[in-house]
Amino acid sequence: MADTKHADRKAARLAREIGAFAKKHGGAEGQLAYIGQSGTRIVLVGSDGTWGDLVAPTHAVAEAAAGKAGLTLHETFDGEFAAKVRTGPYEWTRMAGIQVGGPAND
Repeated sequence: MADTKHADRKAARLAREIGAFAKKHGGAEGQLAYIGQSGTRIVLVGSDGTWGDLVAPTHAVAEAAAGKAGLTLHETFDGEFAAKVRTGPYEWTRMAGIQVGGPAND
């Protein structure tokens, strides 16, 4: 019973964070990605192209949070959904920089 209450509280907190992100970025859509024992990543893409993520302890908590927040979920992070993401210099430097000759991450 305590585990259920804890999961419900965690889902409610994540739903509030999803709602705040959506409000700040003119709406949002998402995708859930299982990341092993760490839980499930909730990838958020705002209507303005800003993206972010949250981590839920379980896939069930992630689904509950998305449902409570009214988040439209995509099965995969590709195609039209992925094309909505707008990246800037930070992302290019941090994610691709090492592989394509960007500055080292020392």
